[in-house]
Amino acid sequence: MRHNLAHRKLGRVTEHRLALLRNQAIALLRHERIETTMPKAKELRPFVERLITLAKRGVAAGDANGKALHARRLVMAEIPDKAVVGKLFATIAPRFAERPGGYTRILRVGFRRGDSAEVAQVELVGSEYNPRAAEEAAAAKEAAKPKAKGVGGRLRAAAERLRGTKKGDDDSRKVTAKPTKGGGAGRKITTPRKAGGS
Repeated sequence: MRHNLAHRKLGRVTEHRLALLRNQAIALLRHERIETTMPKAKELRPFVERLITLAKRGVAAGDANGKALHARRLVMAEIPDKAVVGKLFATIAPRFAERPGGYTRILRVGFRRGDSAEVAQVELVGSEYNPRAAEEAAAAKEAAKPKAKGVGGRLRAAAERLRGTKKGDDDSRKVTAKPTKGGGAGRKITTPRKAGGS
């Protein structure tokens, strides 16, 4: 009987299991979204949510009686990465200040090809994955970049105005009709024929 045995062993000894959870918690708090197997995701969720709750208490207490420092030390005992702990206290805990719990979300992705293990994405609520984020950031950076100065930049801009196109608009250069192969009826003769005899 498995009375009072609440957690999964994940096929590891205790030290290895704790190291795994700490590493995954660091990755989740750093990137706000990771992909792992379903049993590991279910074990990671309460581990990370407890850390976020500790950070929330520390942020809410402020510097009163050293409770913020105490909370930071409790989190540092589990996560030995100062940059991630700083991010947890500076941005993640204030984001969940009004939320009573449920800071993470587990999404089933499918099955891994090698061993058919069920794969899940674990993400922090409020940091949903946007597949176009890199493209949007690149477009915003391009828009913020100042236009080219000098004679060459002015000439290019004038040429674009005359053509009526921009860099991304290549519709004017596209071929509208494809010539057919062979000598069929669709072939267009471009050279004029000689008038007369042979």
